[in-house]
Amino acid sequence: MRDFRSMSNICIDIGLRNDASTLKRLSLLSYHELENFSGPSYYKLCAISKAAGILAARKKSLRRGHATKTPHMKALSLTSCYGFKITDGILRIPVGNKRFEGIQLTKRTNETISTPSVRVDSFTLTERSLSLSISKEIQELPVTGTVGVDRNLRNLTVGNEDGVTYYDLTKTGQIAEATRQIVGSFRRNDVKVRGRISGKYGGRRKRRIAQLLHKVSKDVVQNAKRNHTAIVFEEIRDIRYLYRKGNGQGRDYRGRMNGWSFGEVKRQIEYKAAWDGVPVITLTRAATRGTSVTCFQCGERLQENGQLKGKLWCSKCRTMFDRDEVAAVNIARRGRLRFDRSKGEAAEAMVSVHTPPVDASKLTTRHEPTT
Repeated sequence: MRDFRSMSNICIDIGLRNDASTLKRLSLLSYHELENFSGPSYYKLCAISKAAGILAARKKSLRRGHATKTPHMKALSLTSCYGFKITDGILRIPVGNKRFEGIQLTKRTNETISTPSVRVDSFTLTERSLSLSISKEIQELPVTGTVGVDRNLRNLTVGNEDGVTYYDLTKTGQIAEATRQIVGSFRRNDVKVRGRISGKYGGRRKRRIAQLLHKVSKDVVQNAKRNHTAIVFEEIRDIRYLYRKGNGQGRDYRGRMNGWSFGEVKRQIEYKAAWDGVPVITLTRAATRGTSVTCFQCGERLQENGQLKGKLWCSKCRTMFDRDEVAAVNIARRGRLRFDRSKGEAAEAMVSVHTPPVDASKLTTRHEPTT
């Protein structure tokens, strides 16, 4: 691992001197500079690839106008997609002269990679962890419908005309608020110490929220797979720019909104859906305009109820709806139109099709994830 770190840093220095960030050019410039390192030659190629990735990320940050430091690998690591073997639950890593070092894999890891359709592509070894990069041959799920996902600060609403499931995510907001209060109570005038402690509690917050969202996202994907439905998201972009200092909001309000994990829940659902072959559709902001205030039965604009927060009234259908349920159903219907068009099929004009009245009180199923 020390040799791999040294080789990667040499390649990074060469790339900085020659303004090279592509794998091909960096290989031509640096491969012969690594001749003094012993061990299998494919580790040199992997070190060059690692350095090229670091330099490309730096170049992208500079292009976006972000200040960057001179890149340098500090941690010991070893990454390779060549030469390794997995036999009897042991990862055998070549170290040269036909010798191998073995690492015992966990039971869960062995169960995952023993699936016939799963292939191990590469590994990354550090002083404290081992990560395997795996891929899987999948067949896309035959889709008979769609479900819309409406992401909110305190809940996640998933469903369509057949039913809506409400996932309570109030706990994630409570975790974020508790972390802000703990970090805000630090009074020691030492930037390094405060940064280290803030990182500790920030990591704890991230792990706890990720675990809660893991249970929710797993249930969403399993239901979609069981019902043969595609998952439809609305596009949320530049939301953080709305809640910056100086925009007129209070500090607590900005803290709550900036702690909203709308991107993490989408990321988890996307990779789990890809693993199970469930299609995921992301609609543009133009395509989802008005989804939370449009009646999905008649298309009329819904009116807010001044006494009941989050409830909307349709004067034509004479029905009261929950705002989040309306958004999820409309997102699902517009996603179905998009999915049919992408498959080249004759998409139904679902908004104009007459749908029977829906009893809003029987539409929702509620789930509260536990820690």
